[in-house]
Amino acid sequence: MIEELLVAVAGAAAAAAVYAGAAARVVKQYERGVVFRFGRLRNDVRSPGFTMIVPLVDRLHKVNMQIVTMPVPAQEGITRDNVTVRVDAVVYFKVVDAADALIRVEDYKFAVSQMAQTSLRSIIGKSDLDDLLSNREKLNQGLELMLDSPAMGWGVAIDRVEIKDVSLPETMKRSMARQAEADRERRARVINADAELQASKKLAEAAEVMSDQPAALQLRLLQTVVAVAAEKNSTLVLPFPVELLRFLERSTAGPTGAATGTASGSAAGAGEAAAVTRPFSEAYLRGAADAAARVEPVEDLTGASVEPVPAEDGA
Repeated sequence: MIEELLVAVAGAAAAAAVYAGAAARVVKQYERGVVFRFGRLRNDVRSPGFTMIVPLVDRLHKVNMQIVTMPVPAQEGITRDNVTVRVDAVVYFKVVDAADALIRVEDYKFAVSQMAQTSLRSIIGKSDLDDLLSNREKLNQGLELMLDSPAMGWGVAIDRVEIKDVSLPETMKRSMARQAEADRERRARVINADAELQASKKLAEAAEVMSDQPAALQLRLLQTVVAVAAEKNSTLVLPFPVELLRFLERSTAGPTGAATGTASGSAAGAGEAAAVTRPFSEAYLRGAADAAARVEPVEDLTGASVEPVPAEDGA
């Protein structure tokens, strides 16, 4: 009798263990459990941890609640300014309602992928090329709004959408490169012209200061000589002031012009001094004085004019 009782207890324990093994389920932290009993949805969504279902009656479906990263295949389209481009993107989304994600759509990942592709083509047709290249933040927000509206009915929330790459034709790339090069050359010329203007103003101010203080020009000359000599060159370039040349010219032309004026006055006898601007040798001056002494004075030939007598007829 006792043996039969022990066998019955052992059988019941085995049956309970089998039932517990068939009914026990474990839901992970990033998952939610949706139970269907005879095909009907149970209202209670199983939270993470250990849970039990009725074997052969209930079916437990686990839904991942993590953020899904889905790449959108490159879509080719024509922009609003008639430029053919290929654009690809990436979509970040997650399930916020596990029951709706299973009931309202057959495959929510495939649905989000197709919706992202159609929305990306629509954005390409509504945008300019400059917007696709430089104003992507605005386009990302527009894509997110276009995807989020239908996705909320599927129990899916769009976290963000990012445009990854924009492929342009080679001809368009070369045209943009030439445009950028021309713009940079224009800016370089403007900067050089502005630098020349500022330098000319500073040089004018420096020249004005040096004209008031001649010693400043001499100091600047010495600084230039020091700067050239610092390179240990075999040839030293020494600037020669133009003012010094003019001073030497004036000092040389003074006494020479006076001597020449005296010789010319004795030769002409009129007492007028002739201005000579270039120096002559002493031999030349002596020869000119001798030649002037040998010239005889010319009498005044001016007088009353005599009119010619007309010839008589028959002469």
